[in-house]
Amino acid sequence: MARRIAELTTESLKALLGTHAVVALVPMGSVEPHGPHLPLGTDTVISEAAILGAATLLEAEPGRPLAALLGPAIPYGVTCFAEGFAGAISVPSEALTAFARAVVAGYLASGFSHVCLVNNHLEPAHDAAVRAAVTGFPAGRASVACPLSRRWGRTLSPEFKSGACHAGRYETSLVLAAAPGTVDTAAASALPDLEVSLSDGIKAGQTSFLAMGLDQAYTGAPARASAEEGIELLGRLATMIATEVLEGLAAT
Repeated sequence: MARRIAELTTESLKALLGTHAVVALVPMGSVEPHGPHLPLGTDTVISEAAILGAATLLEAEPGRPLAALLGPAIPYGVTCFAEGFAGAISVPSEALTAFARAVVAGYLASGFSHVCLVNNHLEPAHDAAVRAAVTGFPAGRASVACPLSRRWGRTLSPEFKSGACHAGRYETSLVLAAAPGTVDTAAASALPDLEVSLSDGIKAGQTSFLAMGLDQAYTGAPARASAEEGIELLGRLATMIATEVLEGLAAT
């Protein structure tokens, strides 16, 4: 189980910093609707669960002693596409970038070797704001791990690659694996499959779920989700995070 930065004492962190290359893995997400069956914090739940797997992978790496720590989450994001739904809490891009950049700078100033912002809220403006937060730091000191990039998106499920994946089979499976008690399984099983691709809608200039006809804030096939698929997907996301971090450390 990954150690949580917020649960360490100053003395235990100081000891780690003196003996290990210490990496902060910071979960990022959003507060926004995910259908009638998933929690508003779904994206952050996914980021945190993937980090737990990534920390295990990183600390098993041979070579120099490495400590991979789970940082407190940044759970708010740019959520303009969810406008009109209860629980859609959006922050401006520039505010998110400035805050996340300050968090990264704080970790690096306190002796951490690398900071990785782990993002599973896939709205394009949000992704751009997160990536802007790590620009300007010395090479290899900060990274973003996000499946929105083609490199990692192609490793995920067919539904994810179709773009019809907001609160569908992909995300519902992940939350069933990570936090099953937060899923309304009766509601999920009653939802019909939808094949509305968010990526296609964005390319066509649509700017909200409602404009795409997603009046329940989901697309995909939540009724087909399973915890088993979620466990497999979490493993792939963990590999994404670990690879981004190791590549960053190698560049320092």
